[in-house]
Amino acid sequence: MLVEATSNIALINLLCVVWFLVAWVGYSYFAKTMAKRTMSLSSVLHIHREDWMRSLLQRDMRVSDAALVANLERHVTFFASTTILILAGLLAVIPNIGLLHKLLSGLPIIEQVSEAELQLRIVLLVCVFVYAFFTFTWSMRQYGFCSILVGAAPLPDDKSETAITRETYARHAAKVIDQAGHSYNYGLRAYYFAMSVLAWFIHPWLFIGAVTLVVAILYRREFYSKPVKAMIEIAKHKVEN
Repeated sequence: MLVEATSNIALINLLCVVWFLVAWVGYSYFAKTMAKRTMSLSSVLHIHREDWMRSLLQRDMRVSDAALVANLERHVTFFASTTILILAGLLAVIPNIGLLHKLLSGLPIIEQVSEAELQLRIVLLVCVFVYAFFTFTWSMRQYGFCSILVGAAPLPDDKSETAITRETYARHAAKVIDQAGHSYNYGLRAYYFAMSVLAWFIHPWLFIGAVTLVVAILYRREFYSKPVKAMIEIAKHKVEN
């Protein structure tokens, strides 16, 4: 059964899977490497997170800081919950792949494919959203760690803490928030690439083009978008002063 299903999957579809994985993993590695060499969304946010933690250590009341962390965690919780619903829908489709095949066969813009090829598309989406779920839930846990660090931060009038220990606390607390933000970003990337899989239901070459377009969109938004440029200018202004 497995051999027969594999033989029904065209070579172009296997090429699609390979290109999808290469683009996703390759861009993630590229973005992480480039962030260490030049200013990007992740690197400039790290600067502002360190400034946030330094400012927090100078305040007696941290209610606003706790609310900010809770707000960030709320966004991640929304996507984690949404991902569960999407996975439930996709898993419900797999046993009814024959019915879905008949429905799509009646659409003129959809390429006629076998049930095995259609199942490959659904399984790929399931894998993407499983990854997204684990990533979002890990981000949620890390934001929970951030809440603990906000509560455990030394007060301004605590004489037992030196300037060095306060700076160390600020840098490492910002690093924890960084990791939570990175996990959230990885989950969002999964959603972007999942959107490109929808083009595969129309035609494999359209899917390859959609994956390439997603990479271009992510690159522009993380390195050359207007919000990134504005935050870079703010960071430069702080350094100059």
